[in-house]
Order: sequence, then structure tokens, then C-alpha cells
Amino acid sequence: MWPFIRISAFFMAVPIIGTKIIPARVRLALAFSLSMLITPLLSNLPDVELMSVAGAMVVINQVIIGLAMGFVMQIAMQIFTLTGQLIAMKMGLGFASMNDPSSGVSVTIISQYYLILSTLLFLSVNGHLVLIDYIADSFRYIPISSSGLSADKFWFVASLGSWMFGSALVISLPLLTALLIVNLAFGVMSRSAPQMNVFAVGFPITLVFGMLLMWVGMMSFLPNFHQFIEQAYGNVRLLLL
Repeated sequence: MWPFIRISAFFMAVPIIGTKIIPARVRLALAFSLSMLITPLLSNLPDVELMSVAGAMVVINQVIIGLAMGFVMQIAMQIFTLTGQLIAMKMGLGFASMNDPSSGVSVTIISQYYLILSTLLFLSVNGHLVLIDYIADSFRYIPISSSGLSADKFWFVASLGSWMFGSALVISLPLLTALLIVNLAFGVMSRSAPQMNVFAVGFPITLVFGMLLMWVGMMSFLPNFHQFIEQAYGNVRLLLL
């Protein structure tokens, strides 16, 4: 029961497996199967009653540990969604949004494109298998007991928000800078030719330039993806140590 609680909480928060696309019954079945494999490898399990105060503390701590590990990886995947938001707002596509089936919220078209691309890359490098390996190793670094994560670990997880915004800005900064130069050029044109409707001419040109720059920037997407995913794995290890 104790490993199952931590693993199920992890699967509820981790990317891809924890999305709304995967039914809850499937996630519980995966958590139960993985718990059956991991439990014989564990030692020094707490001998406490499940329906007691000590048992409730163990349950709460296992849920927090599993959610924290999944949330750290969720932050890493949201970097690419935030990158799409920044690019879409600069391109003028902030109004073009659609429902994201994985989260159930409305995101821009560019964000959905980057999220699908990062998800496929994550699966292609067997990132889901690495996550299963980390949740199995977590019982070695943080044994099942009534004591859970320290206060420093909670501050560490909260500080990852700045890492998410900074990483998204790093990916989108070249395109944002190029679009800023395009908008400055339209500003000069509007001063030199006031009779020209800048809004009617500038929007399609900015959109075309934005799509072209996205295509050119694809060559740096894969290195950025590997860099930030490796940093996310390092953050999970820091959370466990």
C-alpha cells in the first residue's frame, strides 16, 4: 500500500501519463503494477496501522513526495507551452487559441504546436522510462516513513518557477528580437508614409515573418529541449537528495 500511494500520486502529476488523455483507471493500473514490482525490493517498511494518525501522516508524506516529483517534471514541459504563448503574443496570434486536451485549458495554437513537439521528443528519448526509474529510486533516497520532504525542498520546488520563465524566454528571445525589429521597421514606414494603413499591412507581414523565423529556429529547438530536460532530471535528483 505505501509504495502504491507514492507511485499513484506521481502518475497523477507527471507529464504525459498524468494528463487527462490517459484515463484515471489506466494510471491506477500502471501504479498498481509498478508497486507490485517495486515492493519486493524494499526493506524497512513502516509497521504502522493504515487507519491511524501515524498511518495518515505516512500517507500524506507519500502523496506529497509523489506530487512534488511529478510537478517538477510538469514545470519542465510547461516551458515549451510558455514559449509558445510568448511567441504567439508577439506574432499577433494571441487570439488564436484552442482547447488543450491534455490539460483541459485553452492555449494558443503555437503553444499547442510546441507542446506536441516536445511530447513526441520526450517519448522518442524514452523520457517516460527515466521517470519510472526515478520513482523507483526515490524509495532508496527517501524511505517510506512518517517524515517527508523538508522545508528547503518546498522552497526549491517554488523557485523552479523562475527557472521556467527564464528558460521559456531563452528559447523565444531570438524570435522576439527579430519580430521587434520588424515592428520597428513598420514604425519607421508609418512615419515616412502616414497614408499607409500599418495595421492592415503589418499584421500579415508580421505573421509571415514569425512563421518563417519559427521554421529557421527549429534547428535550435532540439538542443534546447535536451538541455532543459536534462536540467529537469537534475532537479528531480536534487529533490530526492
